[in-house]
Amino acid sequence: MSAPTRRLTTAQALVRFLSAQYTERDGVRRRLIAGTWGIFGHGNVAGIGQALVEYADVMPYHQGRNEQSMVHAAVGYARQLDRLSAQAVTTSIGPGATNLVTGAALATINRLPVLLLPGDYFASHAPDPLLQQLEHPVEADVSVNDTLRPVSRYFDRITRPEALIPSALQAMRVLADPAETGAVTLALPQDVQAEAYDWPEEFFAERVWYVRRPAPDPVELSAAIEAIRSAERPLIVAGGGVHHSRAEEALKAFVEATGIPVASTQAGKGSLRHDHPADLGGIGHTGTAVSDALARTADLVIGVGTRYTDFTTASGTLFQNPDVRFLNLNITGFDAHKLAARTLVCDARSGLERLAEGLAGHRVPEAYEAEYRAGKDRWDEVVAAAYRADDDSAVPTQTQVLGALDATVGDDDVVINAAGSLPGDLHKLWRSRSPRQYHLEYGYSCMGYEIPAGIGVQQAAPGTPVWALVGDGTYLMMPTEIVTAVQEGLPVNIVLLQNHGYASIGGLSQETGGERFGTAYRFRAADGTFTGAPLPVDLAANAASLGMDVLRAKTVRELREALAAARASDRPTCVYVETDPAATAPPAEAWWDVPVAETATREAAVEARERYDRHVVDRRHHL
Repeated sequence: MSAPTRRLTTAQALVRFLSAQYTERDGVRRRLIAGTWGIFGHGNVAGIGQALVEYADVMPYHQGRNEQSMVHAAVGYARQLDRLSAQAVTTSIGPGATNLVTGAALATINRLPVLLLPGDYFASHAPDPLLQQLEHPVEADVSVNDTLRPVSRYFDRITRPEALIPSALQAMRVLADPAETGAVTLALPQDVQAEAYDWPEEFFAERVWYVRRPAPDPVELSAAIEAIRSAERPLIVAGGGVHHSRAEEALKAFVEATGIPVASTQAGKGSLRHDHPADLGGIGHTGTAVSDALARTADLVIGVGTRYTDFTTASGTLFQNPDVRFLNLNITGFDAHKLAARTLVCDARSGLERLAEGLAGHRVPEAYEAEYRAGKDRWDEVVAAAYRADDDSAVPTQTQVLGALDATVGDDDVVINAAGSLPGDLHKLWRSRSPRQYHLEYGYSCMGYEIPAGIGVQQAAPGTPVWALVGDGTYLMMPTEIVTAVQEGLPVNIVLLQNHGYASIGGLSQETGGERFGTAYRFRAADGTFTGAPLPVDLAANAASLGMDVLRAKTVRELREALAAARASDRPTCVYVETDPAATAPPAEAWWDVPVAETATREAAVEARERYDRHVVDRRHHL
């Protein structure tokens, strides 16, 4: 007797399959693919589009305005839910598909799951070439979707209906695997999407993907415990893996037992509350003075769930103790082996718990604790000064905007940012009160991420106040998902800071001899130079035209009132403020390597190269 089957199109089978996939960790079960974002065109409208109509009762659909931003929304959703639930994104062929590449790179670099379902050419090559098809002279099976291969953790082109079965299972495996996750792409030729097949009923059965918490190897664990016991000045660098593993309580218990201080990467900030005695704030180029001072003298750096980007290591110049050694606790061996470290390849929470057991009774020297606590107190005074606004009638600086927001938010509010000068100020100054409050995308630092990510976070955490912080440059990159927030009734708050140009890259340009060329929004004069007059662009009016409520704030007092009103609103709301361009954030405490022209005639570049040469000699290879 033959096994039961169900006759469906490939697209229908895929949607039905996705609706039955779950993750489970620590006894908590979630839908693995909780919904699908889509913009339809030829290549997905008659296949995936029809399937989403067919199964609207089991697969929620969300309409986007830009393919890249749909991926950003899905990434924000997955991050808020600790990678235990994700969303799919479907697009047409051609530009719809290639618009996915930036979002896919962001997801994979940040180790965050998203399922991409771009349309593709006809597998049969019946119409050839068809509209928007890329023709390669020697590889007929190449399409524009192949641009997604290097930025995907798993990629397949489904050229026969039955090929979907093993590929869909592999896709779910990768999405649910904490060590492998990222963007997953299933390219779907449009004729195959619509082709019917007799699918085995087992394909549609509920399937649970258990998210592992691998324990540390006993030999590695023993060596790690000995390394910590031998250290006089150990320092923990907390990365995003602490959050993904929900290891915050384990980290807190470990720190309170041992007295080892914690500095955090952008992804790891909030691993401890800002007011915990051992929390030193950010580390690296955008770190705090206390974190970077301790990093320079640390004899053991304990990385927990971090990738050690150049911002964290100050381009290899930060950890200056001649005898410094590294111990990396990471779920991937790839990251654990960085900086020639001792490795502890395991889940962050299970690793920290085992370390705490093995270090029972061990604590760092009292003088070391007193040193870092005094440094923390000094830095708290720096933060207070940057936030303080003595004149409520004055135009606020950027750090005073952060101070006003700090005074407005509750412990569970989520603050989102990704690019510009704000990430540096936030990493140094923001007082994180809960593990999910600080949502910085800094693996790819993608302008335009904030607004769609805010939508994803709001979907993942209904009722939670969400704040997308954007400068004018970022806003102009991708404001279109404001319409989506309005359409979906999601009360995302945007804090829009107008400073008439690319402030962050303008400062970097000045520092590296570029003289702020091409970084300001100004009128071009007849001689080709840019005048001092800002462009007559009204971004607040633009936000209002897209359906947001807009509150304009010209002073510190008005800003505080506007932020409070936005938090109380149940509508998407934009707080628009033109900031005083005066630099009020504390300067960088560590270097970042941006190569400067080795030869130049202009004085600014010559001086910048001299500064560069003084710094670059401090770079080390840790072996």
